[in-house]
Amino acid sequence: MEQLTIIKIGGNVIDNSENLHQFLLDFTALPGDKILVHGGGKIATELGNSLGVEAKMVDGRRITDIETLRIVTMVYAGLINKNIVAQLQAKGSNAIGLTGADGNVIKAKKRPVKDIDYGYVGDLDEHSVATSTLDSLLKAGLVPVLCAITHDGETQLLNTNADTIASSIAVAMSGLYETRLVYCFEKKGVLKDVNDDTTVVTEIKAEEFEGLKADGTVQGGMIPKLHNAFEAIKKGVSAVYIGKADELAELAEGTFGTKMLK
Repeated sequence: MEQLTIIKIGGNVIDNSENLHQFLLDFTALPGDKILVHGGGKIATELGNSLGVEAKMVDGRRITDIETLRIVTMVYAGLINKNIVAQLQAKGSNAIGLTGADGNVIKAKKRPVKDIDYGYVGDLDEHSVATSTLDSLLKAGLVPVLCAITHDGETQLLNTNADTIASSIAVAMSGLYETRLVYCFEKKGVLKDVNDDTTVVTEIKAEEFEGLKADGTVQGGMIPKLHNAFEAIKKGVSAVYIGKADELAELAEGTFGTKMLK
């Protein structure tokens, strides 16, 4: 079975042009088939603030009202996605930028209102990812670059957590490829002390997750990231790694950062 690497990047890469340039060089150099998933960084928040639309976050997840949806669609699917694709083309990687609506590649369902109304946020299930479409793109020599915008199949665009998209793609494609999932963020891995980069936890088992949340080692946006990681491992992804983007080759091989275990 061929290997497929799904890599998710966030604001620490996107918001810094030098970081992004170096990351995309390293990404291009990675062997084998790969898919890149990106979030939005600070740009959507800054644009929203300039337009008088304040960002609202709960447990690391953005509340998406209709004005926010318009902003994140412009920024994620437009400015950031096409900038990444253009840079990858310049580096010799034949990339194609996608939202979930393009090729119907990711169909989501609007999150139901329970304790919190997240607005126009899309949730994914085991049928959300069009594996045959992604497989066709990969076999055509293309590198899919997916942003965090999905759709419901009935004209409504939805904002979906990019970590969730990366995890869902990895799980869905695991039936066709040996998939590994790499989350790149601003730290060298999951840290025992968030202010000390030398305290990387090299391995975390699923059974340890609740304890790490309880003692504060894992908090904020790291909670949904690790939840997605363990869900992916449970559902067939061969390996999940979390660490800093500037060591991408080592991170993708599991010799750097934090590795998730069953």
